Amino acid sequence: MTSNDLRATSSRVQTRQLDLLYAYSRLPQWLILLSAVGVVLVMWPHAPHNLLLGWLAVISSLALLRAVLVRHYRDSTPGQRQQRRWYAFFYLGNLASGFSLAFVHIYIVPLDNFELQAVTYALASGIALCVSIIYATQFVAFLSFTLPAWLPPTLYLLWQDDQTSPYWGVMGITLFGCILLAAAFLNRTATAIITANERNKDLVLGLDEAKQQSEELNRQLTREINHRRLAERELRQSHEALEQRVADRTAALQATSERLEASEARLNLAIEASQLGLWDWNLDTDEVYHSHLEEIFGLSGEAVTRMLDHLTPLVHPDDRELVRSTLIQHMQGSSKAYRIEYRVRHADGHWVWVEDSGRAVEWDARGRVTRMIGTRRDVSERLAREQQAQLAATVFDATAEGIFILDPGFHILTVNQAFSFITGYAADDLCGSPMHQLSEDPDRNRFYQHLKSTLDSEDRWQGELMEQRRSGERYPQWLQLTVVRNPQGQITHYVGFFSDQTSHRQTEQRLQYLANFDPLTQLANRNLFTQQLEEAVSRARQFKQDVALLHVDLDRFKHINDTLGHHIADNLLRQVAQRLVETAGDSAATARLSADEFVLIVEGNLQRSELSQLAEHLLQNLRRPVNLEGHELVVSASVGISLFPHTARDGLLLITQANQAMQHAKYLGGDGYQFYSDNLQTHGIERLQLENQLRKALDDAQLVVYYQPKQDLPGGALRSAEALVRWQHPQHGLLAPAAFIELAEETGMIVRLGEQVLQQACAQASQWYQNGQPMQIAVNLSVQQLRQRGFAEQVAAVLLATELPAHYLQLELTESMLLEQLDVVEQNIAALRALGVSLAIDDFGTGYSSLAYLKRFPIDTLKIDRTFIAGLQQGAQDAAIVRAIIVMGHSLGLQVVAEGVEDEAQRQLLRDYQCDQLQGYLIGRPMPANELTPHLARELPIDSL
Repeated sequence: MTSNDLRATSSRVQTRQLDLLYAYSRLPQWLILLSAVGVVLVMWPHAPHNLLLGWLAVISSLALLRAVLVRHYRDSTPGQRQQRRWYAFFYLGNLASGFSLAFVHIYIVPLDNFELQAVTYALASGIALCVSIIYATQFVAFLSFTLPAWLPPTLYLLWQDDQTSPYWGVMGITLFGCILLAAAFLNRTATAIITANERNKDLVLGLDEAKQQSEELNRQLTREINHRRLAERELRQSHEALEQRVADRTAALQATSERLEASEARLNLAIEASQLGLWDWNLDTDEVYHSHLEEIFGLSGEAVTRMLDHLTPLVHPDDRELVRSTLIQHMQGSSKAYRIEYRVRHADGHWVWVEDSGRAVEWDARGRVTRMIGTRRDVSERLAREQQAQLAATVFDATAEGIFILDPGFHILTVNQAFSFITGYAADDLCGSPMHQLSEDPDRNRFYQHLKSTLDSEDRWQGELMEQRRSGERYPQWLQLTVVRNPQGQITHYVGFFSDQTSHRQTEQRLQYLANFDPLTQLANRNLFTQQLEEAVSRARQFKQDVALLHVDLDRFKHINDTLGHHIADNLLRQVAQRLVETAGDSAATARLSADEFVLIVEGNLQRSELSQLAEHLLQNLRRPVNLEGHELVVSASVGISLFPHTARDGLLLITQANQAMQHAKYLGGDGYQFYSDNLQTHGIERLQLENQLRKALDDAQLVVYYQPKQDLPGGALRSAEALVRWQHPQHGLLAPAAFIELAEETGMIVRLGEQVLQQACAQASQWYQNGQPMQIAVNLSVQQLRQRGFAEQVAAVLLATELPAHYLQLELTESMLLEQLDVVEQNIAALRALGVSLAIDDFGTGYSSLAYLKRFPIDTLKIDRTFIAGLQQGAQDAAIVRAIIVMGHSLGLQVVAEGVEDEAQRQLLRDYQCDQLQGYLIGRPMPANELTPHLARELPIDSL
């Protein structure tokens, strides 16, 4: 090919490139406009509106100017397109577009807001990247846009002194380099393809010229034959020349054919190397030709002859709609090319990611697409590699451990964010520096030299070091180093992982402290107390001394905890611990065993009088009022004292005896102290036996219910009774509640006991109701029952099972129950009232009597305590109180019951005071149901039942 031919080909290549640039130039400009709209929406609350609107107006104007320029270019003739002004207009537009994107980084996005930077930089940089790739077919066009779009913001960010901008700048330089390499490759490839196409056109033109020349020769030959007689001599003379010319032309045609075959072979090799499957789809018949079916789908060519019938069913169900919409958009002209990635099912059953590209090539008279061609290839491995790379990068930056990579010379190549966070060194300050320079310790270089020699032979090392942060602070570090080798066994990198052990050390120290001390009171805990007691007993044996153990338990602490809450209870325990330490001083070791239990260990030659005096001082100091958040509390305690070696021979027995003495002090009413004696052990055993027997009584249904009647005034009828529990003990006979109720409360058995009493009382009341003798039964409740979630539902279930109307059941509450600051208590009371169950307050006037809870809770009945009834005749004060309670109850619409009525004078006064019901030995003692049944509904007063 001559130089003129080369210049013509080059000119055509440039013209073709310019055509392509103008053909695709509107899409980049609209993409820039779209990103500008996104930036304006993101930055609208954070940047001046005039600035954003002006910038958006400039970009909109550029988009309109580009559209006008493209229209003029399309309307121009091929000769006019050779003018240089088209390049000038195009490059000027690219420069303006690039600077408009750079304007985002420099003037719009604030440097101190990382979240805005991340969003706006992603929009602007992503569009810039996309546009740069589109312009890569013409390198000057690529540079005219990429340089103003990337370099000014990159340099501007690198020169900033804040924490994030240099990192953005480094990222910009990195992306710019990558884009430049990609553009160079794309430009070279595109130029080569266009040049090859133009050369192929030249070859085709040469073939046409050769063909025309051959036809002309044939015509000349015909004319010569017609005139051969006249030109025989000339024919013979030109015969050899003609044959030579024909041979030359034939050789030229053969050479051209060989070049075309070689070009086709290279094209096939390129397609094979790229693993592309070619497809040609006839939409009218749905017939499709597809190559590489075995490699992509695992199918033979005979198995796939139709697109919709054979290939479309293989598309993943989640991707079918996306494929369909993308294909329709292209067929409707919304996109110049059809390109998508989706999943298809391989013949062996697994899913394969494919990249599908194509375009419509034929249309019918109505503009409907009738034929499409394209390529398809398996991109599963590429996507998997990209995902693995992304995961690796995410793990590298997101892990809490510091990670660094060294070259074979132990120079730092890169570090992650955790490395900078732990050490205080920025990544830019470290890259290229020797590892030993991170510490000012002169021995650090020798250590790393030794470490390097160890790694060269063992490939792995780990251990704990004392390292230094950039601030100079030293900290413990757990370091792991691993060697990376190439296939030849040569070391290429060292990878290090390390963690800051500071918090781990602090946690160990904290755990060590918690293992021996109580975090609330700062006293020794049970573990340390046990050690101290064993050491004290050992010293006492060695030096022939005494050891006294004082077990201190606060009285009614659970009530304070339940009433005022854990926060105030904890503050109270701190005050108690402080007072115990102040009282005992250095003469005793103080510890906290559990919630409200404390112990003191006293050593020396001890006398009972000294221990008694110490216990008195302890109790006296504890009785002093404590003010906590507006609450004045007076605390008492029960103290048990045991002595070594007088009563106990070892530390374990010493603890047991002190606890038994404390329990006895509490049994005697609390606020006192007791020394251990052998009698206490017997009392403790009896109490334990009684507890076991009560559990068995609950299991064997040994509890029975007695009923004490209530008399209506003024008529005297018996329409209600109170259910009172008795224990039919196998050995001791019938036991009153005083013998076991307190024990049931302490052990938690009161809940089961209350359930059994409620069941029996409701069953008996239902029997009386069914027999035409309706009686309202009053059942006492424990606060533990009222605290149970769903207690009202349990009562409703009992009423349903026994078929007893709810208004024939009355539940008696104490005033302290109504002071419970628990939502569950209020919910249960409200639910019981909603069922129709009557509620009464027992022993009214002896507790925290207040009109507040009478208004707050749906109470039906007040029961005046027996202490007021007993003094009804002796003093005017009790009579006034009783009369006031009755008047107040009636004014609130409540029934009033007087309990403890034992003589006729009391009944007469209560009748005069208009009390509603009487209960007491005068009316009737508690009795079994069969004894009470004959007296039900009597209208006359009863002397005794």
